[in-house]
Amino acid sequence: MRLLGVGAWAGACAVALVVGALGVPAVADGAGGVPGAGAGAGAGAGDGVVRGVGWGVKTTGKDSRFRGLAAVSRSTAWVAGSKGTVLRTVDGGRSWRDVSPPGAVAEGLELRDIEAFDARRAVALSIGEGEASRVLRTEDGGATWKETFRNPDPRAFYDCLTFFDSRHGLAMSDPVDGKFRILSTDDGGRSWEVLPATGMPDALPGEAGFAASGQCLVSAGSRDVWLATGGGAVSRVLHSADRGRTWKVAESVIPAGDPARGVFALAFRDRTTGLAVGGDYRTGQASPRAAAVSSDAGRTWRPATTPPPGYRSGAAWHPYGRGVALAVGPTGTDVTVDGGRTWRALDAGSFDTVDCAGDGGCWAAGEKGRVGRLETLERAEGAERS
Repeated sequence: MRLLGVGAWAGACAVALVVGALGVPAVADGAGGVPGAGAGAGAGAGDGVVRGVGWGVKTTGKDSRFRGLAAVSRSTAWVAGSKGTVLRTVDGGRSWRDVSPPGAVAEGLELRDIEAFDARRAVALSIGEGEASRVLRTEDGGATWKETFRNPDPRAFYDCLTFFDSRHGLAMSDPVDGKFRILSTDDGGRSWEVLPATGMPDALPGEAGFAASGQCLVSAGSRDVWLATGGGAVSRVLHSADRGRTWKVAESVIPAGDPARGVFALAFRDRTTGLAVGGDYRTGQASPRAAAVSSDAGRTWRPATTPPPGYRSGAAWHPYGRGVALAVGPTGTDVTVDGGRTWRALDAGSFDTVDCAGDGGCWAAGEKGRVGRLETLERAEGAERS
């Protein structure tokens, strides 16, 4: 086990408590072990919720719904949401700076995804038909923004974006002329081009992506990217190994067959190991088989043995345990320590999206300005346990 810094140690402790509470041995990844894993962490007997670790809810002072989230570290995170709102923290959520693009606020744009490279550089996506779909970029911590793409096609509706590195990234639109549309940048989001559709399989009738958490398009490594769908007869996952120029498609096991059902979010730990979560986003509707796992780059999917109890819109792997991941939705947060095969409740509060940074800082965001950071609760000064 390598020596971890103070911030990283706090993140590792959170994972250790989760793993210990569930009574499952941790599997260390290449970045280091999980201190204390398996030692027992005071799990609640029979209450279905892991004790000792949870979301330390941070006061943002806003009532926007934040579906866009970029975790840079335990101290730095960006959130983006309704009313054109973008916030940034550099002190672990103790304070938030409103860095909203003025034009986005004036037009009330829905900012559903944000990708950040550090505390100063970020790229945000607004969704909607035609010109409502835009990409904005900042290089000065949000003090100024530049619009780098405005969708000219009234048939296109962009949902999500992802970056492979600080230069190469993609955004995806719902089908146009029967195929999902892919937008590409190789200069960090300063300019964009629509990729040829020749390598994209045909979309199913009614098939689309869900702009619910910024995770319907995700990448791992330098070239691999996956696209999640729903709304059609079946939900599917499309995979490209060449940065979006050619794609292969596979059916997932998460139910679809309705515009409100399908795969809402993907998370890939590496280029082979992935999670899919989703269900039916309508309140009160059952969401059986709301999670699935893949070990072959998304070519095949297996249902979770014990899935989350309801619809989940976001998912993220934790960097300190190879099998540890989080899934969030309006009815709570679930955790897995065995790579997505079984899930257990962690928290009952509402979140739409979740993201983990390389130093172990995990953040979640959602409705009514709600943002949380995963913490050992005894360390969360004034944290609200939801």
